[in-house]
Amino acid sequence: MNIITAENITKRFTGHTALDGVTVEIPQGSVYGLLGPNGAGKTTLIRVINRITIPDEGRVLFEGKPITQEDIYKIGYLPEERGLYKKMKVGEHALFLARLKGLSRHEALVRLKEWFVRFGIEEWWNKKVEDLSKGMAQKIQFIVTVLHRPRLLIFDEPFSGFDPINANLLKEEILRLRDEGSTVIFSTHNMSSVEEICDHITLINASHNILSGRVDEIRRSHGNNIFTVQFRGDEQRFRTAIEPQCEVLEFASEITGLSTAKIHIERDEDVRSVISALNEQVALRGFTEIIPSMNDIFIRAVNGTLK
Repeated sequence: MNIITAENITKRFTGHTALDGVTVEIPQGSVYGLLGPNGAGKTTLIRVINRITIPDEGRVLFEGKPITQEDIYKIGYLPEERGLYKKMKVGEHALFLARLKGLSRHEALVRLKEWFVRFGIEEWWNKKVEDLSKGMAQKIQFIVTVLHRPRLLIFDEPFSGFDPINANLLKEEILRLRDEGSTVIFSTHNMSSVEEICDHITLINASHNILSGRVDEIRRSHGNNIFTVQFRGDEQRFRTAIEPQCEVLEFASEITGLSTAKIHIERDEDVRSVISALNEQVALRGFTEIIPSMNDIFIRAVNGTLK
């Protein structure tokens, strides 16, 4: 079941169309990445889903029904542009924001203490917000976003400003929240994060949805039938075995006697026969398809060279 379905969303601003007939379906219990270059329309789509911006055309469904203001209480949203009251104490500020989400003071305190311990920031409870680093402030905002345990979490560039250790901490928490039943949408430029934690993605470019699907399926479907082969044996026998069916792109021999070749097989149905032919001529030690990274696919899609 989809927790969010955005159907044919169009949003125009003066002299600019931010979204042009964009449709996305967010499966329940998934981590869903919204990708795209700056100005593509990702943040506008997030704001439409949150009912912050009303689309000119199209509609948003929450669990199969038109989204209402009541549904917004089931959503936790962390925008890219964030702010805290600098003169307030950290714990006091977090408690204030938690109460705005509908939590009682007692429940908010219990949950906040748990999260402060999990993130190792207990000693910051009584310090002022203005003393926080950017990364520390983002931790507080992340905690407040998820504190009321919303069904849907939306993060706009959540890893911005985090060092690798804290970015990894955030990734682990996002996966844990998904495993506990939340659905997560986030926009990002960080393609390594997409491969690590996303189940599905939509790539938006120039106001249009140009690519959607499961990450593993997208990566595999946009491979170019290029394989890395490791073997022991004579190079000429290797080339003779495969030349009728494929092309050798690169070849290298190591001192250990193990050779590596990169080959292109035009047709999927020839893969099995190529392996069989190689087995007869050399000692095959490895045969692996080269799957493109999401970064490669992103660049090719935006440049219009993705087939």
